[in-house]
Amino acid sequence: MRTLLIALVLGGLGLGAMSTAATAAPDYGNCQVTGTRGSIKLETVTPGALSVRPVLPAPGWWNGDSPDTIKDGFEYCMAANMAFRAGLDRVIVVNRSFAQVVTGQARGFDIALSEITVTDERKKVVNFTDPYFSSDQGVLVKAGTKVDKDSIKKMRLGVKQGTTILPYLTDKVKVAEHPKVYTDAGAMYAALAAGQVDAVLYDTPNVLSIAKKSEGRFEVVGRYDTSEQWGGLVNKDSPNLAAFNKLIAEMKKDGTFDRLATQYLVPSLGADPAKLPVLTP
Repeated sequence: MRTLLIALVLGGLGLGAMSTAATAAPDYGNCQVTGTRGSIKLETVTPGALSVRPVLPAPGWWNGDSPDTIKDGFEYCMAANMAFRAGLDRVIVVNRSFAQVVTGQARGFDIALSEITVTDERKKVVNFTDPYFSSDQGVLVKAGTKVDKDSIKKMRLGVKQGTTILPYLTDKVKVAEHPKVYTDAGAMYAALAAGQVDAVLYDTPNVLSIAKKSEGRFEVVGRYDTSEQWGGLVNKDSPNLAAFNKLIAEMKKDGTFDRLATQYLVPSLGADPAKLPVLTP
């Protein structure tokens, strides 16, 4: 009888531990989630989680230097709100090649929220959600560098692989030297710091955040008004496009995006992107 009692007690403790694990509280990092939990259904690659692909570094959008350190930021908390409203318990940040993502070759994620510009060319191989942000292309230089619409044509420029600014520079701005292309944003900014290029061009919010963190070494001197919009990216075979569009529409309507911008973008950028000088081609 004593042996049976001990077994029952231990079994009960085991069941209790299993129950605690099964009912662990959802984890959305530092994000405030709103809306109705479970109001929308998503079919995800990992049960109970939303797997999202970012571009790093992206201060203000994804606050952290590696997937396991990110707990907030505009796009991270956008994903957290999506997960909450879909009844999912957490966000998984996955690292995939940007070039593979925009060409539809990457797998293992539900949506890419990577400041990705929607283009007709990209739509041939991937699907985009409705836009959630408008962005131009900012010009980041070492502090004190003078740039105007004529001088930039003669500068050594750096761009990120797979971004839309490259054809804009070659076809519209008509730069004298073909821009150097970098596989990731970190390498591009390192090249600017090392003097390997004179300026880099990337999404204005991103370069503003880099300038703010540079302790005066970099500055954003202007932008090209390219009328670009960002959308979430999903593979062609994703069953979730309509659901993601509904989530984005909800968050626009209920003020979630405005709240996230105020909370994460304004402090991290240090300037209003819309008030930067516009460079004409």
